[in-house]
Amino acid sequence: MTAPSPTSTNLGHPRGWATDARIDDLVRTVARHAEPDDTMVVRVAFTGEPLAVVPSCGAEDVAAAAARARSAQPAWEALGFRGRARVLRRFHDLLLARQDEVLDLLQLEAGKARKYAFEEVLGTSNAARYYANTAARHLRDVRRRGAVPILTKTIERHPARGLIGFIGPWNYPMILTIADILPAIAAGNAAILKPDSQTPLCALWAVELLREAGMPRDLVQVVTGRGSVVGSAIVDECDFVQFTGSSKTGREVAARASARLIDCSMELGGKNAMIVLDDVDVEKAVEGAIRACFANSGQLCLSVERAYVHDRVYDEFVERLAERTKHLVMHGQLDWTADMGSLISPAHCEMVAAYVDDAVQRGARIEAGGKARPDIGPAFYEPTVLTGLPETAACAREEIFGPVVAVERVATVEEAISRANDSAYGLSASVWSGSGRRGYKVAAQLETGMVNVNEGWIATASSIDAPMGGFKASGIGRRNGHHGIAKYAESQTICVQRLAAMAAPPGVSEEKYAAILTTMQGGLRRLPFVK
Repeated sequence: MTAPSPTSTNLGHPRGWATDARIDDLVRTVARHAEPDDTMVVRVAFTGEPLAVVPSCGAEDVAAAAARARSAQPAWEALGFRGRARVLRRFHDLLLARQDEVLDLLQLEAGKARKYAFEEVLGTSNAARYYANTAARHLRDVRRRGAVPILTKTIERHPARGLIGFIGPWNYPMILTIADILPAIAAGNAAILKPDSQTPLCALWAVELLREAGMPRDLVQVVTGRGSVVGSAIVDECDFVQFTGSSKTGREVAARASARLIDCSMELGGKNAMIVLDDVDVEKAVEGAIRACFANSGQLCLSVERAYVHDRVYDEFVERLAERTKHLVMHGQLDWTADMGSLISPAHCEMVAAYVDDAVQRGARIEAGGKARPDIGPAFYEPTVLTGLPETAACAREEIFGPVVAVERVATVEEAISRANDSAYGLSASVWSGSGRRGYKVAAQLETGMVNVNEGWIATASSIDAPMGGFKASGIGRRNGHHGIAKYAESQTICVQRLAAMAAPPGVSEEKYAAILTTMQGGLRRLPFVK
């Protein structure tokens, strides 16, 4: 039960665009106040070989970077929505035109199959286009009903917050950093970003592209370093925090932000379920499961790790899924032929293997996969299908964050819904049915921020006009749509009072004034909305 194993690439130092000299140019763009005392090695995920050495910055570097970003912010906000939109549109065009450069970086740093690297390019360009075209609509000044109709003119404004701090993950180093920054700068903010120490080059490349598109050089600062140092310092320097990562670290970031009385938005962990109903087209459901479970080698907060399949189609589903999984192609070449790439590191591969080994020791069965593949590279792990997973197994409740799915038999729809909801997490879910209406009815009963019907995860994640986020321990706040930009702006109310003050006029007692207001209040409920 092994995936086909082409010969390992032995990339060594990358060739083509991603030369040592070009990577050194990117590293020099790291915002730092002085030369750091130590550095960090970025490695090629496919081989473990060194790719770059980046500074391990300190709190003083973050403070200096924050000061530079703040100095650029007022002029950027004063540019207005149209001026900022022009930069985002140019960035959109440049990103699509030069995508091969960053596709190489995404594969080298994060170990992705190229098709999943392309998803990052597509998602980031989509965010650039969307917020270039809609930021003004989302954040325009709005007339609100005044305290006294006609006499009170009330306006709701949405000025920028100032400096937004971003702490990004390694699994999607562009779409979960740069695509978050785009609505923030569209709203008129400056930004400071700490990319994950394993994948900083993609973020540096994209920020350089933003500068080429016309963004002021100091507006977005990238500071590399350890999360315990740089991440904490960013929270201490900024006016709002956007964090993507584990629920454990999210709680720590939220606590630090709350101590400063600043707001935050977080996308955290998931233990996402897939429900397969008895009226499903099994072949389509299996293909959907392949995408839902093994995209980006399962290193995806939206990835399906639990599948609840109706008894009527369970045996056929498991048989077909196992067979399809065994024929997925894994390798680390910079081309479009792989179904799956590498995990991020040997340490992460060991963690995934430990989850599977624990499950098997407790009684789970391996239907496909279940082994590390050092013959391909140091962090490759086969896509794995488990059945009979006992509740005592660690991966029954904990997020694996790897290419592993446990398939369970259920007798009724109600059982499937109950088991899907029985989780501390509530990020995403997937429902498969021969009837879209029936699938929707089930979806509406699931306790997750996003539900895909007859799709794994990408439909909700790509619906840029709709909010993306989770319930329960899966996070707070939302990406995308109105929520995805409104969180980066303040809400300010300005009232202009006309003719009469909001007080008893001269010669009218407070008692008489109260009686007048009471009469007016009773009459207003019968009037249409008055601005």
